[in-house]
Amino acid sequence: MTEAPAGLDADVLAAGAVLWRPAEGRDGAGSGADAPEVAVVHRPRYDDWSLPKGKLDPGESLPAAAVREVAEETGYRARLGARLGDTRYDVPEGRKLVRYWAAQAQPGGPGFVPNHETDELRWLRPGEAARQLTYDRDREVLDRFTEQPVPESTLLLVRHAKAGNRRSWNGDDAQRPLSGTGRAQADQLAGLLQLFGPERLHSAPPVRCTQTLAPLAEELGARITEEPLLGEEGFAQHPAAGLARVRELLDQPGVTVLCSQGGVIPDVVEKLGRESSLAEHVVDDSGVVPSRKGSTWVLGRRDGRLRFADYYRSPSA
Repeated sequence: MTEAPAGLDADVLAAGAVLWRPAEGRDGAGSGADAPEVAVVHRPRYDDWSLPKGKLDPGESLPAAAVREVAEETGYRARLGARLGDTRYDVPEGRKLVRYWAAQAQPGGPGFVPNHETDELRWLRPGEAARQLTYDRDREVLDRFTEQPVPESTLLLVRHAKAGNRRSWNGDDAQRPLSGTGRAQADQLAGLLQLFGPERLHSAPPVRCTQTLAPLAEELGARITEEPLLGEEGFAQHPAAGLARVRELLDQPGVTVLCSQGGVIPDVVEKLGRESSLAEHVVDDSGVVPSRKGSTWVLGRRDGRLRFADYYRSPSA
């Protein structure tokens, strides 16, 4: 499981991405002739070739910094995908950590314009990019990217944010709304989830689930589709049908968001992981699939198999 550690143990935090686009006439599925092109940039200050990356701004999350730095150094909007891990090395300020993602270049940006940080960008096949890069640590990140094909579809599986106290709620539990803390979490989640370029929003019936996605729906101008089988009540009654519905959502091309509950998400992630030889990657040290309130699983699928499963324990991950 590639959950971000609670303590990063670094003096300098930075984030970046392997920015990719399909090679002309290809879909970016593999690592050979049909491999995607990836962006490498030249930094005149250091006279080196590297992957786009940069330091976090105050209060900024690592995923948000990765998207911002890609835009600043390449001129491209990025849609985050799989997390590619960290590199660590020493700089004058101390120990530095850089976290990387795979990120697909999106249409609509200005494109590359030379600037004082990066004066040249080259789109290269992975093998060519590896030879162009200056540092072994960047080549290691690129190797992680090429080890798995880019997904055809991604499901952002969100557990609802914190709701009001169950004991002090006298009505139908399905109508129990988010607390003040939960509403703040929902706002933060909208920021995190947008980095993955969501296209469709789905939710279990309880109000606390739909309220969790409401800020994102407003930002996107999208409607939320209710999924009766994917709340705790519906899933408990029809688990096979519920799991089949999750597979349908996961198979939709592009990026789908589903907000559900703690009685559904661990079971779904465990079963999908076991089907795709990722069972050991979706459990924590105690052998349990984590699913904190306000957390997100990012599941990528290609050719009918789950290719990655990344856990974000909080909206500020």
